[in-house]
Amino acid sequence: MSQLVSIVGGGMVGASLALALQAGARQHGWQLQLIEAQPPRSGTVQPSYDARSTALSHGSRLLLERLGVWDALAARVEPIQHIHVSDRGHPGVTRMSAQREGVPALGYVVENAVLGEALLGALDHAVVSWQAPAQVTRVAAMAQGHQLSVSTEQGELQQRADLVVIADGGRSGLLEQLGIHRESRPYGQTAIIANVTSAAGHDGVAYERFTPSGPLALLPLSQNRSALVWTLPEDEAELVAALPDTAFLARLQDAFGYRMGTLKKVGTRYSYPLSLTESEEQVRSGLVVLGNAAHSLHPIAGQGFNLSLRDAMALADCLLAASSAQSPGDLRLLQRYLQQQQRDQRQTIALSDGLTRLFSNQRPVLAAGRNLGLLGMDIVSPLKRVFARQAMGLKG
Repeated sequence: MSQLVSIVGGGMVGASLALALQAGARQHGWQLQLIEAQPPRSGTVQPSYDARSTALSHGSRLLLERLGVWDALAARVEPIQHIHVSDRGHPGVTRMSAQREGVPALGYVVENAVLGEALLGALDHAVVSWQAPAQVTRVAAMAQGHQLSVSTEQGELQQRADLVVIADGGRSGLLEQLGIHRESRPYGQTAIIANVTSAAGHDGVAYERFTPSGPLALLPLSQNRSALVWTLPEDEAELVAALPDTAFLARLQDAFGYRMGTLKKVGTRYSYPLSLTESEEQVRSGLVVLGNAAHSLHPIAGQGFNLSLRDAMALADCLLAASSAQSPGDLRLLQRYLQQQQRDQRQTIALSDGLTRLFSNQRPVLAAGRNLGLLGMDIVSPLKRVFARQAMGLKG
């Protein structure tokens, strides 16, 4: 009798897990199911100046190669050849380059729609069924697995799954329904996301600039665009995001400087409040919490999706390595996955949270210390290499 693995959330994390599992699903006697609230896109994704994007680490490229989708992405991603980290008003600077690290690129920036299209396009629908638009309204534990109530255009469906993976960002209320608490520590900051164009272009450089108001990143995108992630105090962010384009670009220019020349154009702006949010439970018998539902990070180091992709691949590897006689929802199996991933999760979360708190604090002693750290990292190669490997999503 086949066993059902239901993945709630067909975004980039859920689709990556489904793709990682599909090759071994038949051998293990599994049916895979993706349940997604948004209807599927039809046709080829068209490039857009206002498209949202994601930074992929070098380690994520290696994982996407394993999934067989990198060739479809390679011509549509923008490589990060250099990373430039600075602190506004202070001399400390750290620079990293792909050539020095011996990799083709330190990372890549890809439009979310392009990545999503590549992942979903690689799914074998004979193995992975796709329910969309559909929403899981209730998950109830049973003696074996879980019962799902799924709201569809045809009405409410009842399904039993041997393993449920919640990868819907945690906004659906399913975690609260299951009594799984998420601890949230607000940063008191809001991220403004937009695409910008500059006179001099980006030249493959990703800039991370720490300012008195919060960190600011400009990441290289195709067609000479740069993806902006600008974090500001909540009240200031609301005012800045609402400025006319000319005034917004002038404010951004003042914060960032002229490393890319004059900033000429800005697209649609998106804003969202920032916090470090972690699920207090990631596994139960027949249940896994994955992606932003498990841990939502500050975008300062661009590690959110990269960590979630490593989690998804580690979960797939653990499930596929098990005996075909073992249920995919076996608690011992899921605990083994979490034990294997916890060190990576802790290190990545600590790096992201530590950098956020260190560079958002304007006390003179801390400002002096972090600038000495940036200068020291630029001088001491082994220290920089450790930081670079973490940024590239590589272990060790």
